[in-house]
Order: sequence, then structure tokens, then C-alpha cells
Amino acid sequence: MKTNKMERQRKPITAVSIFLYIALTILAFIYLFPLLWMLSVSLKTNREVLTSPFSIPKILQLGNYIFAWTNGKLGLATLNSMIVCGSALVISLLIGSMAAFAIARMRWRFLPFAMQYFLIGMMVPVHCVLIPLFVRFSKWQLTNHLIGLVIPYITFSLPMTIFLLAGFFKSMPNEMFEAACIDGCSIYGCFAKIALPLSRVGMFVAGIMTFVGNWNELLLAMVFISDSMKKTLPVTLTYFVGPYATNYVQMFAAIIIAIAPTIAVYSIFSNQIVDGLTTGAVKG
Repeated sequence: MKTNKMERQRKPITAVSIFLYIALTILAFIYLFPLLWMLSVSLKTNREVLTSPFSIPKILQLGNYIFAWTNGKLGLATLNSMIVCGSALVISLLIGSMAAFAIARMRWRFLPFAMQYFLIGMMVPVHCVLIPLFVRFSKWQLTNHLIGLVIPYITFSLPMTIFLLAGFFKSMPNEMFEAACIDGCSIYGCFAKIALPLSRVGMFVAGIMTFVGNWNELLLAMVFISDSMKKTLPVTLTYFVGPYATNYVQMFAAIIIAIAPTIAVYSIFSNQIVDGLTTGAVKG
């Protein structure tokens, strides 16, 4: 009887499912091949790259990674990026969660225009404000300081953070907040004790998107920072490309080091990221 039930529960393999699996396999290979090729090149010598770029390395050249980390100053650049991105992440989540809660759960005079005001920031490219920011930061002596990167990173991260978290706060049942208010909980208590614990997935998704976006940012870091000791990781990667010659194996080793943290985070928490985006998009 159990066997018959299991056979009835099994879905028959159709031509559509076979085609779907084949298409997904091909698509996965298309996406993974550049990463695998970069990893292979980073473990070769320059001679091997020029003679047989698509072959497997004969001897693993781990010295390319050591050179990129020490001589290429990737270690210091990684530390600078961690400081800048970590600071911007914490502050943007703190301010963004409070603003999103006010938009989703509170009633005040300019509420209809609040979300539109913040979403305008998603439509303004950084190139439009680059020169005014540089002039203003120069007067305030914020250029060539890491805090000069933290401030614009927070500013450009807030619109997406508020948009995502507002969806999570709106999807929460009103009865919970009403019961908390009847029991004497203030608006700050509702935010800290109810909204934040229930929006952990949303905070996680917004944090990942904020951190990865700031981690890969190049333009602001290149313009605002001139001291080599304060360069972030994307700017330091540009130094591996020379005007007359390029050491490809060390450059690709540096790229692998730079993208490894983001790939690891997305690989480990991919399900949580998808669930968080779908949960915030659906009310109820």
C-alpha cells in the first residue's frame, strides 16, 4: 500500500521537465565558467596564460595570491573596505529601519510624500552629485578620510533599505501592535520589541544588498580618497593593470580574493535572501 501511494505521489518525468533541467544546467555552466576560468588563470604563470589560457594549470602557483595580498596591499585595502562598508551597513540599517517603520505604521502629516521622497534617491545616479559632493567635502575637509566615504554610502543605501523594510513592516498584522498599545507599550516599544524581531529576515536582506553594493563601489572611493593607505579594495584592484604591461595571473588572483566574500555570502544565504524578498513583497 505504501509503495502504491509513493508511486502515485511521484510526478511523471515529462519532456518539459527534461528540457527545463537541460536549460538550467546550460545556464548554470554559462554563469560558472567565467569564475572557474578566473580561478584557473590565477593559479598559472604568465607564460601558461599566453600559450594555453583555457588549459588546467600544470603546477598551482599559490604565490600569486601571496603577492597580491602583501605586495599588492590587498590586506590593507580589505581592512579599509570592511571599516567603511561595516560602518555604512550599521548606520543605514538603524536609520532605514526607523524611517521604514514610521512610513509603514505611523500616521503623520507628510506621510503620503515620505516614500516618494526617499525613492527619488534610487533614481538619482551618483555621477550627477559627484562634483557637488567633492566640492562640499573639500570645504569640510572630509576628502581623503574614510568618513568621507561612509556618509555617501549611507545616503545612497537608505532608499533601498527603506523600501525593503517598509514592505516587511506593512505585512505585519495590525492586531499585534494594537494589543501592545492596549498593554501600555509605547511607539518605541512597538518598534524595538515587535517590529524589529519580526523583520530579521528583511534586515538581513537589506544588509546583504547594502554591504555588497558598497563593497563593489569604485567611483566615489577613487575620487574622494587619494592616500594609498586608505584606498578600498575596488580601487586597489585597478593598480594591477599598468599602462604598458599587465600581470594577468596576479590581477586575477586579486580579483578572486575580492569577490570571494560576496560569493560565499550569497552561496550560504541564498535561500534566506529569496525568502526575504518574496516575504517583503507580499502583504499578509
